[in-house]
Amino acid sequence: MKASEQEPGDERLTTAMLSDALDECGLRAQVLENRLIPVVPGTRAFGRAATAQFEAGQEDIPDDPYGAAIDYISGLNRGELAVIATGESNASAFWGELFSAAAIGAGAVGVVTDGNLRDTPQIARLGFPAFARSHRPIDFRRRMQLVASRGVVRILGVEISDGDLVMADDDGVVVVPQAVEAQVLAAARGRAAAESTVLKELLGGESLRSVWDRHRIL
Repeated sequence: MKASEQEPGDERLTTAMLSDALDECGLRAQVLENRLIPVVPGTRAFGRAATAQFEAGQEDIPDDPYGAAIDYISGLNRGELAVIATGESNASAFWGELFSAAAIGAGAVGVVTDGNLRDTPQIARLGFPAFARSHRPIDFRRRMQLVASRGVVRILGVEISDGDLVMADDDGVVVVPQAVEAQVLAAARGRAAAESTVLKELLGGESLRSVWDRHRIL
């Protein structure tokens, strides 16, 4: 299932629901160890990872210093979520307004990075979901370089393969490996439906104990 072809009910899914579904399926370490901060509170992004790895480096090609990054962003597909691994680098920003505009044009659904963003007011105005460790105005040219894309990266304790499902919201970032996505999504959708009932019962005055005993969901 592509993120752009989500089934009915997927819009109700949250990172908490996916985390609980992953727990239910025996995968208890699929949430990034630290929360990545959304540029705009309330933002949600859900799509297939398009991975990229940055490392420290000062060399570039004078007439094409952003070549690797341009090629990566030009290769984004509709429904993909850019996943930028930097080793939690604070050396520079790794994404800004123009990268966001190009990603929107390609149909990408957002970006998550354990590095920094810049141009954050402009990214917010574009309405592009963006989650990052922090913000800095510094360009990555001659500080960091994109060394690999479309492979396996590790961000804040979680291994992410190109094509894995990734969801980010105000609570954090959750990764669903492709091999178990059908099982996890089925469990998460079931939980979403059940939580609607639980919420209604609690608001109607049912006790927490009785609701727990009946549904085994909290």
